[in-house]
Amino acid sequence: MLTLLHLLSAIALLVWGTHIVRTGILRVYGLQLRQLLSHSMRRPSLAFLSGMGVTALVQSSNATAMLASAFVAEGLMALTPALAAMLGADVGTAVMARVLTLDLSWLSPLLLLCGVSLFLAQKRNRAGQLGRVAIGLGLIMLALELIVVASEPITHAQGLGLLFASLTGDPLLAAVIGALFAMLTYSSLATVLLTATLAGAGPIDLPQAIGLVIGANIGSGMLAYLNSSLHAAAGRRVALGNLLYKLLGLLVLPLLDPLTAWMRTLPLSLQDQVIGFHLAYNSLRCLLLLPSVAPMAHLCTRLLPERMTERNGTAQPRYLDPEALPTPTLALANAVRETLRIGDLVEQMLGHLQDVLLGHRAEAGREIRRLEDELDRLYGAVKLYLAKLPRQSLGDAEDRRWAEIIELAVNLRQAGYILAKMQHRAERRSVTRPDQEELTELHGELLANLRLGLSVFLSGDSRSARQLLRQKRRFRALERHLAHAHVDRLHRQPLHSAEVGSAHLELLEDMKRLNSLFCCSAYVVLEAEAQNTDYPDERPGHGRQDDELRRLLIDDAANRPAGGSAAG
Repeated sequence: MLTLLHLLSAIALLVWGTHIVRTGILRVYGLQLRQLLSHSMRRPSLAFLSGMGVTALVQSSNATAMLASAFVAEGLMALTPALAAMLGADVGTAVMARVLTLDLSWLSPLLLLCGVSLFLAQKRNRAGQLGRVAIGLGLIMLALELIVVASEPITHAQGLGLLFASLTGDPLLAAVIGALFAMLTYSSLATVLLTATLAGAGPIDLPQAIGLVIGANIGSGMLAYLNSSLHAAAGRRVALGNLLYKLLGLLVLPLLDPLTAWMRTLPLSLQDQVIGFHLAYNSLRCLLLLPSVAPMAHLCTRLLPERMTERNGTAQPRYLDPEALPTPTLALANAVRETLRIGDLVEQMLGHLQDVLLGHRAEAGREIRRLEDELDRLYGAVKLYLAKLPRQSLGDAEDRRWAEIIELAVNLRQAGYILAKMQHRAERRSVTRPDQEELTELHGELLANLRLGLSVFLSGDSRSARQLLRQKRRFRALERHLAHAHVDRLHRQPLHSAEVGSAHLELLEDMKRLNSLFCCSAYVVLEAEAQNTDYPDERPGHGRQDDELRRLLIDDAANRPAGGSAAG
């Protein structure tokens, strides 16, 4: 019993080591890996190499599947190159299995010592996360040594030997067990390494070990497909194609007897034979299947057609992938995309408000109310998603981006509330022709500032931020001019209803509040730039630009929304 406990604890250490390496790499280089995959997805051959390289770094084909599925669901890449990337991911996993089984016993204590020292010294920096990766690699190598030690008594224990023999007596049953173990451990790499180690120790024979390896591949495909269930149909097609490719590996099982007979003639240990089979099997299978990615994409599209609700519905979040939460860079990028969808809903509400102001009230009013409900749902989803991110694990830049996202989401939610109130006010009170013309003019400026504000939030461009603040000042000047013109009309027309006049002034005030909310993203960008321009004399050519920056911030400081959500 104690032997089995030692073996299980070593297996747990192996799984934990692969998890630490995967999350550490994604935290440090998550954005770069995301860009590498998205930019190389134009040709299947480049996509194949990119998938292999990314998987070799993160030691998880599931992480690569998550990235590829998200890119296809977001429309950043086509299905065909994404399937090619998944084939490359299988080769990358096999390559890392070969590397990790080399005799590197001296490297484990060195990696642990350096990794722990680096991580404790600089936890929140990139160097600290690289130390975390070193710890994970050291744990993997240490776990492999412990598995070998724990497996030695098994070779002499007849009871445990019979147990392994009964579990893996049939290669197909072994494939099923391998698939289940890969799903339980969330790592086909850990399953393959464990299988090779146990085969070298003696409890598992070569045919059963090959069955476990094939099953581990299938298990990782099933796990990727389950993880993609929250994606749109386009994203699930990547995982489906990946699973179908892995299931084709079962065709090797009828050839298992002659294959194992030939492999036994090779001058290799049983452990090396298992690892060599895994590398050769994945490489040959993926290279032979690479020309078929286009037909497979067509088949997956037919098997998973896009539903009408997924094309037209906007109420459900699309990009808030819970599997990305352990990787803050990816999770924040997902939250940004979902927050921009909230901005799209606000833009639609603003368009329907124009119809309400022009007298087309029934249909436009219903659309505004529907969009407000959808905006509430998306806002709640983004807020909950960001709340699940552990802020103590975020770097300084990630923590600032977290705050920017939540501030914009709050501002857009407040804007939706104001738009719904304006629609209700406009429906209850009539708007005169001159008032309609003025509100239409202001509405155009407001729509342009919303689009520019979302662009500034996404790009962080200081030039666009300056332009947005200039637009804000121009909007305030125009709003004051229109308010004075309206009061002059009331003075010249005593019979004009005071109630109608009050409604028009309230609509102008609401538009001013909306404009302030839309322009908040400019402050974040410009204040960050101001912190880097404290010494303009040391940066030739930047003096005039810095003066303009300070003037813009000082001029607007008194009118900035408090906390990012009150009207300025």
